[in-house]
Amino acid sequence: MNRKTVDIVVLGGGAAGVCAAISAARGGRKVLLVESQGCLGGSRTATGVDTFYGFYTPKRQERIVGGIPWEIAGQLTHANAAFERTNTYGAGTGITYDVEMLKVVYEQAVLASGAELLYHTYASEVHVSEGLITGVLLANKQGLTEVSANVYIDATGDGDIAARSGAPFEKSDTNELQSLSTIFFMANVDTAAAKLVSHQELAVKMKEANRSGQFVLPREEGSWHITPHPGVIQANMVRVSGVDATDPYALTLAEVEGRSQTREYVRFLKECVSGFEQAFLVGTSHHIGVRETRRIIGEYRLTEEDVVEGRKFGDGIACCGAPVEDHGSGKDTRWVYVSDDGYYHIPYRALVPQKVNNLLVAGRCLSATHGAQASARNSAQCMAMGQAAGVAAVVSLEQNVPVRSVSTGLLRERLRSQDVIL
Repeated sequence: MNRKTVDIVVLGGGAAGVCAAISAARGGRKVLLVESQGCLGGSRTATGVDTFYGFYTPKRQERIVGGIPWEIAGQLTHANAAFERTNTYGAGTGITYDVEMLKVVYEQAVLASGAELLYHTYASEVHVSEGLITGVLLANKQGLTEVSANVYIDATGDGDIAARSGAPFEKSDTNELQSLSTIFFMANVDTAAAKLVSHQELAVKMKEANRSGQFVLPREEGSWHITPHPGVIQANMVRVSGVDATDPYALTLAEVEGRSQTREYVRFLKECVSGFEQAFLVGTSHHIGVRETRRIIGEYRLTEEDVVEGRKFGDGIACCGAPVEDHGSGKDTRWVYVSDDGYYHIPYRALVPQKVNNLLVAGRCLSATHGAQASARNSAQCMAMGQAAGVAAVVSLEQNVPVRSVSTGLLRERLRSQDVIL
């Protein structure tokens, strides 16, 4: 068996994992970033979600996320590959970007930091002894490789590493889990004409289409938006409910269902919505988008009350003003806003799993209730959590203490020095 040793290994190259790897490598540590696909970005690229949300509060438009996430946004804007856009539902200004450019920007940033990147590789086993992960078994075309590190960062989204290490976690009942969505893109859209149909009118048309018996549209308030490319739009309309995405058989069926629904929504847009008459489908996401699976049980569990009340914490490592956006199994979506258009803190303790002393998580598998996760899972916050986890891993090694014992005062000081907004 092949063997490899690094200081810090980051499992998962989505929004959180990218920023974790960059911040850890900038801290002077030997870092390996492992990704199962052939590109970085996860839901921001392979799933087709082409907008960063969470940088701004919804109404005041106060920017509350800086650091590496803002660097990435700036690089996209500098390349004329991104623009700011008002969110359809009033969740705050989003930054819509060219998906292919983000793949490149992420790669260049990771490699420039000095981190090593490994694609097409899965973490198949996690080896644990006396509360410490001693190695992760990686599987790829070359066979099996055991990677040993001092600190491990789980940025898989599904909390795969935490679960396999024995760290406690929870999942909502399958019928309560947030739904999955297949993102799709259409071209040759007359966007000027299409914009004349308001979101409210679009929802009415969806309801009428369902009542006519001519269409089957599981979600009746989906949306579309323009992209950096003329005549090309992105649509988030598909809703596949009641799926535990950690079950590969159920996930396979969800992929099939998502593409089937895509065809139905494309037909609806072409036949019922002005501006789409001559449009055509140009692509669906590489894989279906997953909003929620495992949530670790950490040193602190962020609650929906924390979110709505805009609570601040002494160990806060990221700010979030995004509303609870709960995509349930029904035909609409539950929205609950942070009071007074404020923001709350994501505490460092929500990234620290119980029972395992050299593991951190970053991204949507943080320690949070179902409702709180429906807010904190936004892309800007996932990137901010990643940066914090990477810095915390470096501090853990410098102080020679378990990750749960890291000085949060020093951690916050380091983050501020990196232009993180706290």
